[in-house]
Amino acid sequence: MSNVEAEPAALTCGSAVDGDRSPEEPRVDVLPARDVPLGGPRALHVRRTLPQRARTLIGAWCFADHYGPVDAGATGMDVPPHPHTGLQTVSWLFSGEIEHRDSLGSHALIRPGEMNLMTGGHGIAHSEVSTPDTTVIHGVQLWVALPDEHRNAARDFQHHVPDPVRVDGAELKVFLGSLAGSTSPVRTFTPLLGAEIMLEPHATVTFAVDPAFEHGLLVDSGDVHLADTVLRPAELGYVPCGADTLTVVNESDAPARTILLGGPPFEEEIVMWWNYIGRSHEDIVRAREEWQAGSDRFGEVEGHPGRRLPAPALPNAVIAPRGNPPRR
Repeated sequence: MSNVEAEPAALTCGSAVDGDRSPEEPRVDVLPARDVPLGGPRALHVRRTLPQRARTLIGAWCFADHYGPVDAGATGMDVPPHPHTGLQTVSWLFSGEIEHRDSLGSHALIRPGEMNLMTGGHGIAHSEVSTPDTTVIHGVQLWVALPDEHRNAARDFQHHVPDPVRVDGAELKVFLGSLAGSTSPVRTFTPLLGAEIMLEPHATVTFAVDPAFEHGLLVDSGDVHLADTVLRPAELGYVPCGADTLTVVNESDAPARTILLGGPPFEEEIVMWWNYIGRSHEDIVRAREEWQAGSDRFGEVEGHPGRRLPAPALPNAVIAPRGNPPRR
């Protein structure tokens, strides 16, 4: 998905704030979402939890949009061909169906419980359109920053359908990395964890996790506790490195759905603007100029009936690299 804000924000990182917690529980920072309209008058509104001032990345996860459920008849998804550099996109749906086309020649459907991962290192373009029979659209769009040595990687596209795994009180679908004995075969450039967790009513589930990872739990629905911290729908709970277990509790009478993300801290600073990730302001300027000029760097998306999405104007300031707040 494109970040089609007319004036994409350039954020300056601050410090996360500790909440009260028991000594036995890991620290959990609650990252609220901000509402972002994508597009024009019939814009699809998303709830964005990454990036923000308190935190730029969780592992290499650098962007998290959570959208729906919305009536696709009134506000469907129709994102014209647009570019990406320096990242991988992860598409994961809870309901609906989206048609994906890219300049690698991939033409695929994104369906609930099926992951599409697209690599746009040096440059790729793609479009995303909800299908005509989609009545409700609901899901997440996630981006992964590529490390410097791989940020010019070739275009790639991977599709994976994880087998559901049952644990006491929960069903898991692990689309990246490993959790509860389930491992995804999908290739990434840094170690990552990505999983949908569906909790039964009033379930308490403890997962063994890699203490070298930091983690984020995004709540889609339900009254959820991560450790001893309450997370409301659309909030993201951040846990720093050091925890070897995570306990998730569903306090509600209905099932609760969450997305668990993780990875080792991404130590590099990045410049992130619109759909580009680079290491300097000049990287962004160059990518924008080449997209506007129709450069071969991004290729052509065949089969989409509309025009390409133009890049917004650059801010009247140098876009500075940023990373996470210092670890405590």
